[in-house]
Amino acid sequence: MSDNSTTVGSYLASRLEEIGLKHYFAVPGDYNLVLLDKLLENKNLKMISCCNELNAGYAADGYCRATGGASAVFVTYSVGGLSLLNAVAGAYAEDLPMIAVSGGPNTNSEAEFEMLHHTLGLLDYDYQRDIFSKVTAEAVTIHDPREAPTQIDHAIQTALRFRKPVYIEIACNIADAVTSAPNVRSFGGPTASDPLSLNAAVDRAVELLNAATKPVLVAGVKLRSFGAEANFQKLADASGYAIASMPNAKGFFNEQHPHYMGIYWGPVGTPGCGEIVDSSDLCLFAGGTFTDYTTTGHAALINPAKVIQARPNSVVFPNQTFSNVKLTEFLELLAKKLKPNDGSMIAYNRIKEEVTPLRPGAPETELSTRQLFSRIQQMLSPDSAVIAETGDSWFNGMQLDLPEGARFEVQMQYGSIGWSVGATLGYSVGAPDRRPIALIGDGSFQLTAQEVSTIIRYGLKPIIFLINNGGYTIEVEIHDGPYNTIKNWNYAELVHVFNAEDGNGFSCKAHTEGELEEAIKQATAHDGPALIEVLIHRDDCSKDLLVWGGHVAKNNGRPPRVR
Repeated sequence: MSDNSTTVGSYLASRLEEIGLKHYFAVPGDYNLVLLDKLLENKNLKMISCCNELNAGYAADGYCRATGGASAVFVTYSVGGLSLLNAVAGAYAEDLPMIAVSGGPNTNSEAEFEMLHHTLGLLDYDYQRDIFSKVTAEAVTIHDPREAPTQIDHAIQTALRFRKPVYIEIACNIADAVTSAPNVRSFGGPTASDPLSLNAAVDRAVELLNAATKPVLVAGVKLRSFGAEANFQKLADASGYAIASMPNAKGFFNEQHPHYMGIYWGPVGTPGCGEIVDSSDLCLFAGGTFTDYTTTGHAALINPAKVIQARPNSVVFPNQTFSNVKLTEFLELLAKKLKPNDGSMIAYNRIKEEVTPLRPGAPETELSTRQLFSRIQQMLSPDSAVIAETGDSWFNGMQLDLPEGARFEVQMQYGSIGWSVGATLGYSVGAPDRRPIALIGDGSFQLTAQEVSTIIRYGLKPIIFLINNGGYTIEVEIHDGPYNTIKNWNYAELVHVFNAEDGNGFSCKAHTEGELEEAIKQATAHDGPALIEVLIHRDDCSKDLLVWGGHVAKNNGRPPRVR
């Protein structure tokens, strides 16, 4: 092999290294084994072997969140790829540039009409790529090693530019085929705005916002995916407006900022925050998404006539839209032109409610979710990363007061229960300087529990609070039934099973406030992963979940329209 040549698998590994990856997640199968061999030859990339493909995808999701960049996950054909599919769909919904790579059938199989194992039993060799094309920004099959560099580079560029997952299928007999060595190129992110449209959008926004009496600024989830967090901060500093965050953007803006009001989430948001946003004469939502979940079943009182939406690639005014305007550039330029106005902040200070810290009870007092989260609050530092599973952890987590620099992660757009176990793995790998605090309900944990063994295997150090209340609490509050009750497990004992002869995981149970205090001391001092099983009464959930569940149930239960 010449100096200008390499193999297809090695080419892909080199490109992943170039875009900043230090790890990738994998589950082996006979269609990807040679590809994995080629990846292992690159000593600057580390393989993280997962228990199953779905969990590997969730881990890749968490890695994207931790690093702010791309991730990669490798699986085998069909039985592996279709197991991975749900996690890739979640990454698409959450704007995460996950690179999903599957081994594929031998290139000769199609020409010879071979019936293959792991398949649907049909002479159809493209169905996996076709399925993935629905949940990715690009889906390619590599059969010709000469075309591999172009296809790989295009897929990676697409993931980074559009902040969406892509799918690459590499035939099993192509992974070690000779191709061109990587040549110098850059993989840029999103393209720049059209200057005319950008300036016109900013001028219009300045005109409207400067004329408003009590304008408000609201942070949305797209800020991070499209690199706009820093410029949102600049706009907040320059404007003097009261600032709120939508629930799926918690942690994207400094919660210690003097103008921060809290979470805008309709009737379950921070007290006083929703009233100021809803009564404002003009709101700028930066990167916001308005779903039934983020608006509490569309119960938020957002008046479209009083909203400017700065989206990733456009700015939408009540009766006017400017296209090809990039979010981060719009916010940066707007910050330089706005007149400061603290009208909304003055109004908020008039109605702001001071929160009285919850006092600990006697050590023998039965645990409550309120006491649990008051102690989690005390654990937080600028290096913390809270990972909140779908469920009551969302609502309790929203009430945490994040120190400057701390992060908060939810999967609110897709809401796939079980996501957080794999995401905690991937986040721990991608951000070794942070110690994740994962908040996981027992129902969600049962879907993906085995990945705790991978966390133990690689010596990662998250602290997992396993909240055992006997079922799917979030579903109970939307619509209850016998299906929301689950079989209880001895969750803390699972860590001993996963430790086997060489693991260093710590676990314990906490029934009372005193036991929880001691458990947290031991977990924080432990040099390895820790799982604290917290036993909570089935009906003990946050007030906000009760309200939110009622609104979502009402929205879900609307009768069909009859024409």
